[in-house]
Amino acid sequence: MKKIVILTLFKNMFDEFLNTNAIKKAIELNKISIDLVDIRDFTKDKHKRVDFPPYGGGTGMIISCEPLSLAIDYSFSNLLDNDKENTKVIYMSPRGKLLNYNLSKEISDDGYNYVIICGHYEGIDERVIEEYNIIEISIGDYVLTGGELACLVLLDSVIRLMPGVLSEGALDEESHTNKLLEYPQYTKPSVFRGKKVPEILLSGNHQKINEYRKLESIRITKKYRPEMLKDDK
Repeated sequence: MKKIVILTLFKNMFDEFLNTNAIKKAIELNKISIDLVDIRDFTKDKHKRVDFPPYGGGTGMIISCEPLSLAIDYSFSNLLDNDKENTKVIYMSPRGKLLNYNLSKEISDDGYNYVIICGHYEGIDERVIEEYNIIEISIGDYVLTGGELACLVLLDSVIRLMPGVLSEGALDEESHTNKLLEYPQYTKPSVFRGKKVPEILLSGNHQKINEYRKLESIRITKKYRPEMLKDDK
C-alpha cells in the first residue's frame, strides 16, 4: 500500500476530494492511505505564525524552516514508520518538473511512499528543500495562491492509474495512454440541432469503429497537440 502524507495549512480543502468515488475506492482497496498534517501545529510562535518576511527584502511571506521541518519529521516518525529509504518528499512548486502522464504513472507504480508539501504565500525556505532532497513538481506554467490545488491534481492523476481503482478498460484508450489524444465521443440523441452522430458508430461493426476511432485520435492529436506525434518518432 502506498502511503501519502500531505502537509498543508488548509486541511479542509481535501475533505470533498477524499470522499470522491475513485479516491474512496482506492482507500477501501488498500491501494493507498492518505494522512493530512497541519503545518501550523508545529510552530513555536505564540501567535501560531508559520510565515515570515524574506531575507533580502521583497513582497510576500515565506514558510519558515522550523515548523515545516518538524512536520516532515513527524510524518516520518509517526505516520511512515521511519521508512525514509522508501519515502520521497514532493513540494508543489511552479519551478518544478512539469507533471504529465508519464510522471503520474511513474509515481503511481514506483513503490515509494510520499510526503507532499503544499506551499503557500511566496514559497518555503530553500534550506528545507536542500535538507530533505525534495522533488519539486509543477502542474503548469502558471502560479497558484497555494499548493493545495496542485496537490489535488497530482493525487487524482496518480491514484486513478492504480490497478482496480477504475473499471476494467477505462484507461485503455483515454488521452495520453497511447501517446494520442482521445477520439471524439457521442451519446443520445443521435441527432442534435441537425448534427448527426457519425454513421460508423451506429453500424455495430466494431472493427471498423476501432479503425475510425484510431484515425480520429490521430486527427485530434494533430489539431491540438501536434508535438505529441513528433515526440513519438
